[in-house]
Amino acid sequence: MSKKEQKLRANSIFNPEGNDDVSARTIIKGNTTGLFQLNAVKYNWAKSLYQVMIGNFWIPEKVKGLGDDAIQLKTLTPEEQRAYKGILSFLIFLDSIQTMNLPNFSEYITAPEVNLILSIQTFQEAIHSQSYATILETVVNSEEREEIYYFFKTDKHLLERNKFIGGIYQDFINNPTDKNFFRGVIANFLLESIYFYNGFAFFDTLASQSKMVATDRMINYIRRDELTHVTIFANIINEIRKEHPDVYDEQMIYDMMKTAVEQEIEWSQHILWNKIIGMTSENTANYTKWLSNKRLDLLGLKPLYPEVVINPYKHLDALQDNNSEKGNFFESTVTNYAQSSAMNGSWEF
Repeated sequence: MSKKEQKLRANSIFNPEGNDDVSARTIIKGNTTGLFQLNAVKYNWAKSLYQVMIGNFWIPEKVKGLGDDAIQLKTLTPEEQRAYKGILSFLIFLDSIQTMNLPNFSEYITAPEVNLILSIQTFQEAIHSQSYATILETVVNSEEREEIYYFFKTDKHLLERNKFIGGIYQDFINNPTDKNFFRGVIANFLLESIYFYNGFAFFDTLASQSKMVATDRMINYIRRDELTHVTIFANIINEIRKEHPDVYDEQMIYDMMKTAVEQEIEWSQHILWNKIIGMTSENTANYTKWLSNKRLDLLGLKPLYPEVVINPYKHLDALQDNNSEKGNFFESTVTNYAQSSAMNGSWEF
């Protein structure tokens, strides 16, 4: 069995023979006692993220104006209504699978400060699921809610997306090898950094036309959280590269990123039908590729699409600062987002 096929060992609940010293701490494959020793921290980026993630606390029930969206939904074009419901279904799946799966990966992370923020991320993903439930309960007719939750049963494109993501996670659960773990970590990074964003762009585009503004406000809260999640997995990947080069696989990152981009373009063009004002097939493709380049840059990697240098949705920037002091979400890298946060310079990279 090669090194990349070796089994990972999950954390023990209590390991008296473990060593919690920072000098012995590693992102994976460490030998900890199982105690949350948070006074001594190796990964300062995790400590900083904790502060920002806690500062981002919100609950969906406090978002105002969804009743107005319920009235306006009936005035949208059939294409806009279809996209609204189909995109919600995909976002519901993404946050559902993250809520369920993040604890599985955290079992193999051997740095308590990183386990801590993964626990907060799990909580936030559950809040996002409640957000979608709040949107459906307030905006959508009761007879349509079940259809939106299970849209994958009638839409083969969405079914294939969901099976692809779910399959990667299930492979790791069934067979927690080094290779399957790293593949799962990349999948987490891609889910958080690529899969959500054409959906977010759709809601921003509607809001730019004064449509479904409250839904977009909810989406902005969700996006604010997701950007911290992008940061978590970018840092985990970078730490694995430094500490466990035998586990790190750069070609796998490129291959999976290419697949993610192609799938995201195909799905977005399918659900948008090239009939949403401002969201042409060309814009969807260019935005996904532009975003991919940005995300690879977080990993210190060269772009897959060097010819794509312009964000076609740059004009939507102003909409993404309507619920917090953190602005410029669409174009900023996660690092820039972090540095411009309200934590007054607490970020360390």
